[in-house]
Amino acid sequence: MLKKIRVIQLMIFLFCCSFLQAQRSAGPIIAPFGAVHKVEDPDFKVDTSQSYKVVFDIAKSPDQPGQINPQLNTLARFLNMHAQAGVPAKNLKVACAIHNLASKDALSNEAYQKRYGMDNPNLPLLKALEEAGAEIYICGQSIHSRKIDRSELAGPVKVALSAMTVLITKQNEGYRLIAF
Repeated sequence: MLKKIRVIQLMIFLFCCSFLQAQRSAGPIIAPFGAVHKVEDPDFKVDTSQSYKVVFDIAKSPDQPGQINPQLNTLARFLNMHAQAGVPAKNLKVACAIHNLASKDALSNEAYQKRYGMDNPNLPLLKALEEAGAEIYICGQSIHSRKIDRSELAGPVKVALSAMTVLITKQNEGYRLIAF
C-alpha cells in the first residue's frame, strides 16, 4: 500500500512539474533561453518607460561540466521577462562580469572539449546574449589564475582587467548590480 501511495505521489509531483514548466515561456528577446512565467496584474508595476541597466556578477558554475550556467541563463530571463512585461528592448541594457568558477563557462568549444571532453553547453546562450546586445566580460585575473589563455575564450567574451573593475565601472555608468 505504501508503495502505491508513493507512486501516486510521484505521478502528482511529475504532473505538477510539467504543468508549471508549461506555464513558462521563452522569448521574446532570447527565445531558446531564459523562460519566464507571465505575471498578470502584479502589485509592483513595471515602469515600461524606464531604462533598466544591470550588471550581473557571475562567479558560480554547476559542479559538473556539461551543464548550462544558470546565472548566465538569468541574463536571458531578465531580458525576456521585462520585454514580456512591455519594456522596449532599447530600454534594456545588460552586462556581466564572469569570474572564479564560472570562468570555465566562457571557454571556446575546443578549449572546453580539451579540458572536459565535451562541448561547452553555454556557447549558444553566450551567442544569443551577444546578439541581444549583452556585454560579456571575463575577469583577466581569473583567466590567469585558472590558466586560461585568451585564445581559449568563446567569441562573445571580452577580457577585462578584473571582474571588480567591470562591476565598479558599470555601476559608475548607472548600471545596478545583481549578484547571487
